[in-house]
Amino acid sequence: MKPEAFLTQSLHENPQAEQITRILAAAINAVDPGRAVRRYLSRDQNTLIIGTEAYNLTAIDRVFVIGFGKASVPMAEAAASVLWERISAGIIVTKGGGEQGGKGGGGYSQFTINYSSHPVPDERGVHVAGDIIELLATTTDNDLVICLISGGGSALLTSPAPGISLDDIQALTKALLGCGATINEVNTLRKHLSQVKGGQLARWAAPAQMATLILSDVIGDPLDVIASGPTVPDSSTFQDCWQILEMYQLTEGIPAKIREHLQAGLDDDIADTPKMGDPIFEKAHNIIVGNNLQAAQAAISQAQVEGFNTLLLTTSLQGEAKIIGQTMAAIAAQVVATGDP
Repeated sequence: MKPEAFLTQSLHENPQAEQITRILAAAINAVDPGRAVRRYLSRDQNTLIIGTEAYNLTAIDRVFVIGFGKASVPMAEAAASVLWERISAGIIVTKGGGEQGGKGGGGYSQFTINYSSHPVPDERGVHVAGDIIELLATTTDNDLVICLISGGGSALLTSPAPGISLDDIQALTKALLGCGATINEVNTLRKHLSQVKGGQLARWAAPAQMATLILSDVIGDPLDVIASGPTVPDSSTFQDCWQILEMYQLTEGIPAKIREHLQAGLDDDIADTPKMGDPIFEKAHNIIVGNNLQAAQAAISQAQVEGFNTLLLTTSLQGEAKIIGQTMAAIAAQVVATGDP
C-alpha cells in the first residue's frame, strides 16, 4: 500500500490518526530547512544577522553562498530571499540525478544547483567540489562566505586527497557501510582522505569571514562529524582512522593508495586535519539551525495541545533498525498494558 493510501485509510479507521498527523507535521515543520535558516538569518537594511553575529554589509565586498546536503536547495533559497541582491555567486549541491549547473530555484539565479550521489560519492560530487574550491580561492578579507550544510553533505561534496582516486573513495565507503561502521567512523576516514572535509573547507575560504548554518542529522550534533565537519576544527586523527580499520579488519582490504596515505599520516609525513586553535577558524562561525531535539520538542508541544500525556524518552537512540523497532514496540505494548512509562 502506498504511504498516502495508508494514511487515508488510517484517518478513516482511527479518529486519533488526525491528531497523530498534526503531531508529525509539527515535528517536521520545526526542522523545515527554509524555516530553520530564516530563524537564524535576517537582515535590517545593511546589517545582516546570522545567529548572534552581526555583519555590516557596507563593509563586505562580496557574499558567496555555498551549500551541500539533501536540504541545501531550500536552505539556499531561504538565504537568497534575505540577501538576494548581495549574493555575488553561489554553488549548491544536493542529491539527485538532475542536470548539472541549473539555475537556483524560486527565481534565484545567483547560484547554480548541482547534483551528486549519496551515500557513495560519484564524479559529479568531485566536479562541484572543484568548482567550490576554485570559487573560494578568490576570497579576500572583505568577503563573506555563507555555508549551508545538511544531511548527506559529506558524500555529496567529494574532493579526494592528492594521489587518491574517486574509485578508491568509493571502494572504502562501500566497505565501511558493508561492515556496519557508524557515521562517526565513516566520516573520520572521509576527513583524512579529503581536501575539503575535517575543517579544510574553512582553509579554502580564509581569509574571508565564514558563517555556517547547519541542519544536523547526527545524534548529539557533533560539529566535526556532521557532513564530516568541513568548517570546524577536527578532533580526530590518522591514528583514529587506523584503529577503525583494524576494528573492522579492513587494513588489508582497502585500496593501496588509501593505505599509503594513512601510513604517511601516521608517520607525520603529511599534516593532519586542522585542529582547535588553527588561525583559519578565527573568522569562522558555526550555528546549528535545526536538529532532532527541536523536532522532538515540537512534537511534544503539539501532542500536549492534542490532549496527550507526553514523555520524551530519548533523542539519542541509535543502532540496527530491526532491533530498535522491537524495543520501541515493547515500550508501546507496556504503555497499552499498564500506562507506564
